[in-house]
Amino acid sequence: MIKLKIGYFADGLWSHKALTMLLLDETIQLRFICARFDLPDPVLRAMALENGIDFLTNPKINSAEFIERMVGYNCDLFVSMSFNQIFRKELMNIPPLKTINCHAGKLPFYRGRNILNWVLINDEKEFGITVHYVDEGIDTGNIIQQSCYPITDADDYATLLERAYDGCAVNLYDAIKSIQANRARSIVQKDIHPFGFYCTTRKAGDEHLVWNQRSREVFNFVRALCRPGPEARTFCNDQEIKINKVIFLPDAPDYKGIPGAVVAVESNAFFVKTADSYIKVIDWSGSVRPRMGDRLT
Repeated sequence: MIKLKIGYFADGLWSHKALTMLLLDETIQLRFICARFDLPDPVLRAMALENGIDFLTNPKINSAEFIERMVGYNCDLFVSMSFNQIFRKELMNIPPLKTINCHAGKLPFYRGRNILNWVLINDEKEFGITVHYVDEGIDTGNIIQQSCYPITDADDYATLLERAYDGCAVNLYDAIKSIQANRARSIVQKDIHPFGFYCTTRKAGDEHLVWNQRSREVFNFVRALCRPGPEARTFCNDQEIKINKVIFLPDAPDYKGIPGAVVAVESNAFFVKTADSYIKVIDWSGSVRPRMGDRLT
C-alpha cells in the first residue's frame, strides 16, 4: 500500500495525542515535524528523534529557502495543529492534497484565538472542534469535519482543555483518514453563516475582574480563566487577589448594593456583591484576606 506522506506543523499538548495516533498508523508516513521557532516543543522533538523523523524549526516558513526545502519532502498533505505561523498561498499549495488545520472552535463562529476561554465567558452550552482546509484567510477554509461537545456548569477552562486535547486528536486523525480515502467533505463556511465571527487574543490585563456584572457573568469569567490559565484578578486594599473558583448561586436574591463589596465571610470563603446578587469565592490566593465590608476593585 502506498503510504500517505504528511508534513506536521505542530506545538504543545494539542499536538501530542494526534501525533501518537498518526505514528501508530502503518498507512501514514511522517516526513517531518516542524515546531514553533521561538519555543520548540521538547516532546515533539523527542518523538521525532525516537521515530527517525526530521525535526524542523524556522522563523519564516513562507521564505523561498523554506519553501524549497518543503518541496523536497514530497509530501501529500500538510497538517497544522496549534502552529503559530500563517501559511501563505505558495506554501499551503505545495502538497497535492493541500494543507489542513485543526481548530478548537465551531467554525465559522469562534475563529481566532483563546477560543475555550471565550466560549466560557460567553456562557455557551457547547464548544466545537473543526478540521478545515487552510486558505488565505484566518480559520475561513472549507470544513472537512466538525464535532461539538457539551458544556455544563461543572466545566471550566481546565476540563475543556482536557476534552479538547482528546477531541482534536480524534477529529484530526479522522479527517486525515477521510482525505486518504478520498471521501473528505468540503463544506463552505459561508453556507453555514455569511459572516461568522472572530475572537481576539487575550493579553495581560484582560484577567481583571469587573464586579459590575451579573453573578452569572462573574462566574463565567472566573471559570474561563482558572488554572492553568492566568486566573481572574481583583484588588483588596491595593493588594492583588487571584480568584480561581467561585460558586454561582442561582437562588441568591437580586437586590441593590455596591458591586465588589464583601458582604459575608466564612472560614474558607467569602461572598461578593455583584450587579444583581452575589457570588461565593472558594478558591483564591494573595497576601490579604478579604473582610466583611471590604471593597474589591
